Amino acid sequence: MHSQNIECTRLQQRIRSEKTPAIVFSLRVVQFSTEEVHVITCTIKLSDSVWNRPEGKILEPVGIFEALKQHGKYETGQLFLHSVFGYRGIVLFPWHARLYDRDVSPAVADSKPDSVGHGSKEVKGKMHTYYQVLIDTRDCPHISQRSQTEAVTFLANHDDSRALYAIPGLDYVSHEDILPYNSTEQVPIQHELFERFLMFNPSRNPPFTARDTLRAWQEKNHPWLELSDVHRETTENIRVTVIPFYMGMRWRYCIRLENLGNEVVQLRERHWRIFSLSGTLETVRGRGVVGKEPVLSREQPAFQYSSHVSLQAPSGHMWGTFCFERTDGSHFDVRIPPFSLESNKYDKAPPTGYPL
Repeated sequence: MHSQNIECTRLQQRIRSEKTPAIVFSLRVVQFSTEEVHVITCTIKLSDSVWNRPEGKILEPVGIFEALKQHGKYETGQLFLHSVFGYRGIVLFPWHARLYDRDVSPAVADSKPDSVGHGSKEVKGKMHTYYQVLIDTRDCPHISQRSQTEAVTFLANHDDSRALYAIPGLDYVSHEDILPYNSTEQVPIQHELFERFLMFNPSRNPPFTARDTLRAWQEKNHPWLELSDVHRETTENIRVTVIPFYMGMRWRYCIRLENLGNEVVQLRERHWRIFSLSGTLETVRGRGVVGKEPVLSREQPAFQYSSHVSLQAPSGHMWGTFCFERTDGSHFDVRIPPFSLESNKYDKAPPTGYPL
């Protein structure tokens, strides 16, 4: 099968009935074979950035779609659209993570015993590709209600400080969330680190290659950037994905909530159980997450955020539930898959954040 590329455009449509207008972002990838045509379509709502135009609708060329990669990985410099959150981005480098998917039947080999939270179920780990990416800063304001654009944080490099550095517009993206495209622009992504990390090279495909500063930054901060384990579980069509990171002195975890069904639901409460190998078990309850109670619908099916936790021991476990409310007022609990917090993987000083 070969592919015909189709121009990717953004349809910006003002929705006057909403306080915050929105774009309808329509994407189509058409693949031709000798027997049939395959069409993949996704529609995503984003906020508009050019509301003063009297016509109300604008078509903006972004680039040319490329065929999805069913096998192999995308290379450094690959431009893409996020299939769920809709932002433009570029791949910096891949990570090979072990995905523990509790929705898949367990097998004896490569299984991870679950000793906390949900009984004795064993979960099979399968290798899966994720990518460290830069988000176009023009799109960050439009997705701020559904995905934190400061998901990657670092501890300050001072023994007496617990301050955090945040790198805006740096994200982790699963392989299946990548919609690749190409562009003739030499700087197609607006981000302060774009030209520090990448250079235009028209003889390469993709035509953006890593600078030495990107390689040095990746090597220096590898222990705290590396995505090694991903945990996933679905309850009543709500899928929870957790990615933990050790940052030195504390842990960061990124959580993505996805509504795989048709029913509109809203997150109301969180309930965490945090076990430390020092023997302590802490319970945390509260309204929503990061000060929000997101609604998950067919139009906006996902929400992503990150948070931090400290333990009184070098390692421990976390698990829990999210309480969701249906439109009829009824509630149900969604399980958060148990995940380990391990600090003995690396014995190095905390990272320093931005490259020089």
